[in-house]
Formats: sequence, structure tokens, C-alpha cells
Amino acid sequence: MKKMKRKDFLKTTVKAGGAAFTAPLFIPNFLSEKPSDRVNVAVIGLTDRRPSERGIRRGRGLRHIEGYSQLENVRVTAVCDVVERLFQPAVDLVEERYGITPDTYVDYRELLEDDEIDVVSLVTPNHWHALQTIWACQAGKDVYVEKPVSHNISEGRKMVEAAEKYDRVVLAGMTYRFTRAVNEGIELLHSGKIGTPYMARANSYSLRPSIGRIEDSEIPEGVDWDRFLGPAPWRPFNKNRFIYNWHWMWDTGNGDIGNLGIYELDLIRWALKREHHPVSVHATGGVYVHDDDRETPNIMNATYEYEDDVLVQIEIRNHYTNLEGSNIRCSMIYTDEGWVEFTGTGYRAFVGRSREPEYELSSSDIDETEEINGWQEFIDTVRNREIDQFRNNIIEGHKSAVLPHLANISYRTGKKLYFDPESERFINDSEADGYLNREYRAPYLMPDRI
Repeated sequence: MKKMKRKDFLKTTVKAGGAAFTAPLFIPNFLSEKPSDRVNVAVIGLTDRRPSERGIRRGRGLRHIEGYSQLENVRVTAVCDVVERLFQPAVDLVEERYGITPDTYVDYRELLEDDEIDVVSLVTPNHWHALQTIWACQAGKDVYVEKPVSHNISEGRKMVEAAEKYDRVVLAGMTYRFTRAVNEGIELLHSGKIGTPYMARANSYSLRPSIGRIEDSEIPEGVDWDRFLGPAPWRPFNKNRFIYNWHWMWDTGNGDIGNLGIYELDLIRWALKREHHPVSVHATGGVYVHDDDRETPNIMNATYEYEDDVLVQIEIRNHYTNLEGSNIRCSMIYTDEGWVEFTGTGYRAFVGRSREPEYELSSSDIDETEEINGWQEFIDTVRNREIDQFRNNIIEGHKSAVLPHLANISYRTGKKLYFDPESERFINDSEADGYLNREYRAPYLMPDRI
């Protein structure tokens, strides 16, 4: 077994702007005395500190606050959520990291009226991503939007249009693209050293306990349920439609293929250099083992075909499982000369029949000063406006989000579907086309024209 010799290729091909920046969490004068030099950020969608087997961990909203706190002359000045009890952990963290008390908002639209906010960082449920991104672009804000960038295919295209029309930086939160070892594995594959790809397969296994069956109840004090639902249909309050479990409801989420599977699908699309959509999709599965309120499948197998006969498969599994790769979440690219396995932290490349990797690299092999700091790269792009050079631009987010959306539509219609990549519509299938968009609940309406 030998480690990849990094000097042999790529070292100069990954953007130099991705180099990590490290700094104290908070020191006096860390922020410029000149307000116009600063980038002010608002984080929308908060999470509290949750206990786990390894101790207290912070949810994604608080991780956004921490991520920006590593950067020079960037500060979180506002936080927003529809759940009042989530404010205090976020306020405490901002005070700890920045030495300031942030403004707090329940109404996102009021936050957008603050001209001093430059960036909004969206950690909200999927059904809110498009409207919040488009409104932010119209208000002159740059955006970090978590994955998947959209709740359906049509609104993803409108997000791209909004970013282009208002010349905004919109980051799609697919974090594998900010891992140095993954980037170098992609470059190895693209160099042709492992041959020509013909197929890719991904496993996305994540144990999910049953959410049970819960009766509707009164809206808890301090929860703005109307704003939580936003553009989704009105439903009575139910804990299984609320924090985190919204992922498993069609009104608000896209199941685990949109939650975790999109990481693998994005990596595969990137590895295969597929800038166009597939021409067909067939997904099967269902809710197995658990008898609960969940609407999205906890087992799914999806197959995509591209016009050049490249095949892509993914399996989503939410139950106990063995490993079918080196990790519970991994992607395998098969070529005419070997294969490459990717995880979120690196890769292993095999040539011919060898059972030992010819090349391999993981994040643990890389000095932290060479790692890519995605937060820094985003803020650098906000400052230099070189949007076309940004590796996680919204167009990449849209193209990757289309893949889980296609699988879900195939699953819900119960048939193999044929897709026109140019029009982003299905071929002679009005039923499937009905899932390309949604009805938006007033006053949370998607504009006809961006």
C-alpha cells in the first residue's frame, strides 16, 4: 500500500483561496475599527445544545455561528428563529465568540430590512430555502443556504435566476467540496490515472429510530407555527412535523435522500463531471420496520441514467446494517481500469484486481494549514465578487438537488420516469410534472418573475 504522492499532480490546481485561516475565537480589536470593512452576518434557523453519547454537541445553526467566528473582520450581528427558546443559546454563543449581543428576530422579512446585514446564513427547513434565498438576493444580501438548496426542482431554478439577476454570492452547503483530500481524489480521477468511469454507486446509511405516532396538540408557547409552516399547507401543530422530524414530511422535507444522500450524489456528479441532468430515474422503497408518522421512505434505491450511458445508483437505509464499503456513507466510482471510493474525509483508489489501494488520502494526512476553510472561501467571494470561480455556487447546488428530487418523484409516482435536462420537465408525464412545483400558502408566495 502506498500513500498518494501529492506533488505528482493537483497541488497547484486546487484554488489557493481555499487555504485555511485560523484565528483566536475572540480577542479585542479582532474586528476592524472601520465598520465598512466588516462583513456582518445573520444566522437564520437556530438549534440548542443537544446531549449525545459523546457529550454535548451543537446543532447546525450554532455551528454556523462558530464557523464565522474563526474569520477576521466577520461577525454575527443578528439571529433569527420562530422558536423563542432557541435564542438564548445562540445569543450566549455570539457573546462568547464576538463580545457583542446580537439582534434577535422572529420575522425573517424584518431582518432583511437591516441595511447593515451583508450575509444571511440559512439553516432553516428545506421548504423555506428558496423563498428566503430569493428574498435575500432581492434585498442585496449574499447567502449561505444549507443543502438541499430547494424543496422542489422549479424553485431551485428560480434561486439560480435570482442569484444571477441580483449578482449575489449564494453558497450551496455541500461540505464535501471543502475537503482537501476529497478535492485531490477528484483531481486524480479527472486526470485519467484510474481510467474512464462508467458507473457510480453510493451508500447512505444512517440509523433512524421510529418517530412513533403523535397526536396533534396545541401550539407551544413561544412558537410561531404560522411562520414555521410558511409556504407549506396549514397543518395543526404536531411534534412530528416540527424540529428535525420535518425532514420526514413531504410538505417540509425531502427524506434522507435529500438530507444526507445529497452529499454522495453531489460528489458523484462532481466526480463524473456531469453538468447536465440525467435522462431517466427509477426509485423504489418504502417505510419498513417502523409503523409511525413518517411519510418519506426509510429504505430507497434509486437508479439514474445519463444520455452517455453512465449509470448512477444510490441506496438509502435507516436501519441496522453492515458496511458495504469502508463507511456507512460512501461513494464508489467504477472505471474500466479500477475504482475509487470516496467518503466525506478522503478517498482510496484501486487499480486492476489489486485489493490494496494504489492511491489514498484522508483529512488526517493533511496539515490543518492546508485544509480548505469553506467559511473563509465564502467570505472571500463575498468580498472579491469572483462568483464564477466559487466552487459551491448555487448552480452546483441546484444541479445536485435535482437528483434527490427526481428520485422522490419517481418513488411517489411509482414508475420509471424520463426527464428532459434542457426544459427540466418530464417527457409526456403530467403526473410527474405535478411534483416539479408546489402550491404556496399566502402570504408566503413564490414570485412569478424573479
